[in-house]
Formats: sequence, structure tokens, C-alpha cells
Amino acid sequence: MAATARTPIANDAHILVIRLSAMGDVAMTVPVLRTLVATYPNLKITVLTRAFFKPIFSSLDNVEVYVADVDGRHKGVLGLRRLYKELKKLQINAVADLHNVLRSNVLKTFFKFTGVQVEQIDKGRAEKKALTRADNKDFKQLKSTHQRYADVFAKLGLAIDLTTHQFPKKLPLTPKINELIGTSQRKWLGIAPLAQYQSKSYPLDLMIQVIEQLDALGTYDIFLFGGGKQEKDLLNNIASKYKSVTSIVGRLSFEEELQLIGNLDVMLSMDSGNAHLAAMFGIPVITLWGVTHPYAGFMPFGQPNENAILPDLVTYDKIPTSIYGNKFPPGYENVMTTIPPELIVDKLQNI
Repeated sequence: MAATARTPIANDAHILVIRLSAMGDVAMTVPVLRTLVATYPNLKITVLTRAFFKPIFSSLDNVEVYVADVDGRHKGVLGLRRLYKELKKLQINAVADLHNVLRSNVLKTFFKFTGVQVEQIDKGRAEKKALTRADNKDFKQLKSTHQRYADVFAKLGLAIDLTTHQFPKKLPLTPKINELIGTSQRKWLGIAPLAQYQSKSYPLDLMIQVIEQLDALGTYDIFLFGGGKQEKDLLNNIASKYKSVTSIVGRLSFEEELQLIGNLDVMLSMDSGNAHLAAMFGIPVITLWGVTHPYAGFMPFGQPNENAILPDLVTYDKIPTSIYGNKFPPGYENVMTTIPPELIVDKLQNI
């Protein structure tokens, strides 16, 4: 019998989980799914996402990935219809839409037409609009994205308690990774110095000061993370100037990068995807924030509030100006210059 909104999903059901992008949002599903399968070990989970993100889920029990080729054979309404027909063969009992965008809404329509229960994330758009507006800002902590994901499963009758989450054991390193990082016994520090928007990227000249100070301490092996040719050239140039710094960009597969991230002692990141990749392994993460703010619900999983380093919120009292960092008023381009490099180095040393 097809599931309905009034019929609780069986504990051994097959759940389709939809989260196509972006990397940080995809990574944030991992602690939730890990808790879900620990709470309901007879569940079968299929995650619908992009091919590049498949390694993110490799360590999860009872979780498989179905690749959505949204730029190819699954593009457009006809492509999504084709995708639905493929997914239907998997005998899906219910759908947890953790994305709630046009593509997932089209799929939702197909599934609901055949009686499959679909529940979607409540993104809290009204609350986030109130948090980011310039005037009469409602400045308060909103529900975390992790909890919003968990709420979707609760609607399916699969309630979970994220405080029971258990992090996995450290992943083994491949010979290729060991060859790259060497045999040093120093602490391993990851740095992801860039973000999608300049407004939430720490100024490069200041980040270089951070790296110089850390390198001078002689207690860290520092690994720089990023993506794309431009970032590769930039980070390779920085790494070449310091004995303890190695750029990872382009030298490891994404799966190998995750293995290395899962063995770090600490990660320094912007409000970006690498913060969430480290957090899903239980690695301490120091995050630097610009025109965005942890109150929007995107704090990395399990990280204490003191691990978030914020700019001067008295001078720049309109922060957060947007959820993703793509909108800000004139004069807010360089809010992160109010975060001194020494503060970052001290925070890392304390951890």
C-alpha cells in the first residue's frame, strides 16, 4: 500500500533523500543521516545527488547514492520524468526532500501522483528574511539546517535526536596521501582560505599573515584546500614560500581529500563547504564570518559557538546582510578586515 501523510513510514522502509547541491548543504546531511540509520538500522536510504558528491556518503551504513545527471540525461522536465521512472524501479516508500527547489518539486509531483509520501524541508524563508533585513532586524538564533533536515524525517514518522549522534572512526590514509604529507609528527592543520563570495572570504593579505605566524611556530603541518585552476595556482604559490605548508588542490581526488580532512587536528575555514566537510568527521573547525552569521543556522555540526570568529558587529550592525553572502550594502565589502590575524592564531593554538 502506498504511504500517505497519515500513515507512519515503516522502520524498514526505503527512503529517497534529495539534496542535489551545494557542497556544504550536502555535507550537512551526513550527521543527520548517520543518526537516522543508527536510530532505525533497518531503513534503506538512497541519496539523490550529483556525482561529485558521492564520496561524501561513502562511510554511511545502509546509504547508497543515486546520481542525478541534471546537466545531461536528467535535464529539464523530460529529463526529470526519466529520472523519476528510474527511481520508481527502486521501490521507494517515501521521499525526504532536503532541497526544496524547482527540480525536487517536479520530482515531488511525480511521486505524489502515485501515492508516495513526500515531505520537504521548511527553509524558514520568512525568519531568514527578518534576520537579514537592514531595518528592524530580528536578530536571533534560528533553527539549524541540521535540525531542519531532521524535522523532515520526523514528518515521515522517523523522529531522531541529533544529540545522540556518534562520529565515525578516523579514515585510513592511502599510500598516495602518506607520500604527499610525509612522516612529520606535528599537528595537522587544514586551511580553506576562500569562499564563493568575497564578502565572506578573509582578505588574502591577512590570511598570509596567519599562515606566516603559524609556519613560524614550527608546530603544524598546514594543508591548503580549495578548487579550480585559479585557486590551484594561487594556493600553490603561497605554499611554495613556507616549509610547513602544502597545497592539496589538484593533487588528490575528492575522496582522498575527505580522508585527509577526516584526519586533521583542526580546520580553519570560511563560512563555506570545507567547514562542513570537516565537521561531519568531528574535526574541530574554526570558522571566519563576514556578512553572513551563524544565527542563520549554518554553523558547522557539533561546533561550539566560540569557534566562530565574527567581524566588528557594532560598526557593521547590518550583519547578516544575506544568508549566502551575495548581498551587502556599500561599505560592507571588507568587514572581515576587522578580524586580526593574531586572534585567529591564538584561537587555533588554544584548540
